[in-house]
Amino acid sequence: MATLLARATRRTVLAHVRHVRPVAPHRADGLVARVYGQVERDFGMLAPPMALHSPAPDVLAASWTMLRETLVATGPAGRAAKEAVAAAVSAANRCPYCVDVHGAALVGLFPGGDGAGPAVDRLDDGPWGPLARWAGRPSPHGPAAPPPAPAAQVPELVGVAVVFHYLNRMVNVFLRDSPLPDTPSLARGVVQRTAARVMGALARRPCPPGAALELLAAAPPPADLTWAGATVLADGLARGYAAIEDGGRQVVPAGVRELVAARCADPQDGPAGISARPWVEDAVAGLSAVERPAGRLALLTAFASYQVTDAVVADFRAHHPGDDALVTLTAWAALTAARRYGPALAGGPDVTEPTG
Repeated sequence: MATLLARATRRTVLAHVRHVRPVAPHRADGLVARVYGQVERDFGMLAPPMALHSPAPDVLAASWTMLRETLVATGPAGRAAKEAVAAAVSAANRCPYCVDVHGAALVGLFPGGDGAGPAVDRLDDGPWGPLARWAGRPSPHGPAAPPPAPAAQVPELVGVAVVFHYLNRMVNVFLRDSPLPDTPSLARGVVQRTAARVMGALARRPCPPGAALELLAAAPPPADLTWAGATVLADGLARGYAAIEDGGRQVVPAGVRELVAARCADPQDGPAGISARPWVEDAVAGLSAVERPAGRLALLTAFASYQVTDAVVADFRAHHPGDDALVTLTAWAALTAARRYGPALAGGPDVTEPTG
């Protein structure tokens, strides 16, 4: 089923992506082709949240490595618990696309899993309620209680939460609101039940850890990965972090890197109110005119990704026209914001070090 589904969805999934032109599967080569092959084999299809990264091959490999070794790889936490975390984090980040996908996977993993409606609507009242409430906590600054799960499961559960804080931001910028087709309300339940059956079946397949590590060079674990221990998952995250950091150093202006890292490290900072734009404009006032478009896009990606508009992207593109630069800058900003959650969700102090 997975092979047929991967082939059937190759063209349609690329239509979900906006702002950049993802690499088509039949044109992929080198690192992009290797990642695409793993995504289709292990996830079951070329998922749009991965394909959107393809204009920047190293960032694509980093994103897949982090996703695979936390959510997809078989481990002690179990796929259902990890899907519950993914759905809860996605709801907290106002990412309806990921809520639909991972809510459907969670419903599909339950016995007879073909229930209607996104699973996230019932998370607080269901068996995953305590885990969902832990994962959906709004503040990245700790310490907080560790996940309500055995100690052996903590690295996986925290890892999934961190990765989805990253992916939600990228999806909000680059994908449409839902992977499901537009249908009349009466037919939507049928579509959701079908999606649940498909996603649940794919999520049940065993997936040994470690396969994605070959895609990236080894990297020493940073201080904010202490919670992950000496695990394959920690190795994958360290490699992904390093690749995206390296891309950020090449693409993101130094002043923007310093600004975003400082704002992310300050527990008292962040936008207030419905719109983040006044806070962003005040924050970028100290940048040069050339750096401000990158600063706006990076700050919005980090703090309010659902408020990134076509105009914000176009303003950045006036100075950095390539798709690779757009993907790399947003990935760096999204990961800088996401990494803050790891130590706090693991129950320790916030030790995220500002990067520059």
